[in-house]
Amino acid sequence: MAFELPKLPYEKDALEPHIDAKTMEIHHGKHHAGYTKKLNAAIEGTDHEGKSIEDILANVSAAGAGVRNNGGGFYNHSLFWEVMGPNGGGTPSGSLGDAINNQFGSFDKFKDEFKNAGGTQFGSGWAWLIVDKNNKLAVTNTPNQDNPLMDVVDENGTPILGVDVWEHAYYLNYQNRRPDYLEAFFNVINWDEVSRRYDEAIS
Repeated sequence: MAFELPKLPYEKDALEPHIDAKTMEIHHGKHHAGYTKKLNAAIEGTDHEGKSIEDILANVSAAGAGVRNNGGGFYNHSLFWEVMGPNGGGTPSGSLGDAINNQFGSFDKFKDEFKNAGGTQFGSGWAWLIVDKNNKLAVTNTPNQDNPLMDVVDENGTPILGVDVWEHAYYLNYQNRRPDYLEAFFNVINWDEVSRRYDEAIS
């Protein structure tokens, strides 16, 4: 069964003014669609056919660059759309809110660390909030379309929040002002979804 491009869970203009409709249209309809198509081509006729994307990424070091790049692009963007929403922003509550305060000292300290991870990622890549193997939260970043599920990254874990810092994610609205984009991202984070992923990861 081939992987399919997931539908956006909201309209393309739903995240404005923080993320503009044109960027969403190109990002989802061109970039994510391209990764999906190329991933299917890369795994066709191989042992990866029929596996979940998580299983593929867990052993991606043996899969080749096509699967690594496009599998990462498929997974990363699928998560990205889900952890944003038109009613986003604010701060997380419940178990995730408590964990962030315990791990980072405060939500504001977490926010600074997360924005720094995205802002200092050289070139293209992602910043992540993950649950590590000890069920602790950690902020990390990865180049290109790598992610913390892969066996090729320095810090493994389950991603529960990710932000795309490739220029195609923000250039139309923010040009070279990546810090402004990262600040705006916090206005669209769907903390209910991030919390759901956190609870699932530690269960």
